[in-house]
Amino acid sequence: MQNPFIMFKSAASVNVEESEKRSIEESITTKPTQNFVTCIHRAKIAGFFRNVTITWSKSLIGHSLFIMVENPSEETHSSCKIDLKTWQFWGRKGMKSFRVDEKRVDIYWDLRSAKFSSSPEPTSDYYVAFVSEEEVVLLLGDQKKEAFKRTRKAPSLSEPALVHKKENVFAKKCFYTRTMLGQGQKEHDIIIESVLSDPCEPEMWISVDGTTTIRIVNLHWRFRGNETIEVDNVPVQILWDVHDWLYNDQTSGAGGLGTFIFKQGTFEVEPDSDFDERISSSEDSGDGSGEFPSPMELDSTADFCHFLYAWRTE
Repeated sequence: MQNPFIMFKSAASVNVEESEKRSIEESITTKPTQNFVTCIHRAKIAGFFRNVTITWSKSLIGHSLFIMVENPSEETHSSCKIDLKTWQFWGRKGMKSFRVDEKRVDIYWDLRSAKFSSSPEPTSDYYVAFVSEEEVVLLLGDQKKEAFKRTRKAPSLSEPALVHKKENVFAKKCFYTRTMLGQGQKEHDIIIESVLSDPCEPEMWISVDGTTTIRIVNLHWRFRGNETIEVDNVPVQILWDVHDWLYNDQTSGAGGLGTFIFKQGTFEVEPDSDFDERISSSEDSGDGSGEFPSPMELDSTADFCHFLYAWRTE
């Protein structure tokens, strides 16, 4: 039996300050008030590999960047927030410092020329550089030369890695994102299209770099599922749950939420005495309300995972 899709409404929470964390978690269970993209990187900071959480958000007054560095030896993690309000230019370039395990970490950024699309994350012409122990341990953006010149530090020999991405997107029927898949963890264009107007045969298509890789017909019966494709000769599993696109009560004001996961490698479910019972329960209910295993119960052959929360708008 194929592994069922998992409802991720409370899993994989982003470790940020309580106010930021609460805002992000609420945006998954209720219709969000702002776009956000959260990426978790693994980088060597203060002598150890740590999780670095980067959250870009977009509201009516501008963009903001929230940064958190994991510090397991302390009760609170090191963090800072950078506001990029539309009427303020001075905040688009700067430097902040904090301490992790009593060692200084500097963050340099230059977003004065940053280009943005519909996503709150910049697409080009910017950098955000992390300096620890006289090395650039993590560098975001495409202006690498400018970042090295300003920090006057060499890149670390320990390569950072992107391990997790989560984002909200809004559209009527066509959703777009970019994700790191395949050989060398290259970025690929992902487009998700659907036709739900036909009550008899709703359909959905998922394309990678302009080529349709998955077509789901009769979406009423396949609103939750998963398939494995190949990207650059590497297996990639795509999981989806679009139950609320089809059956959500629009009068509640919650909006239609579809959840997608792009995971390099394949999932394997650990043995669980009640696993088959939970599958049977959810299948018997027929409404997608059954309980499913959390992502922590799944083992995979690769680290990177992209969670996409697709909100349909009228």
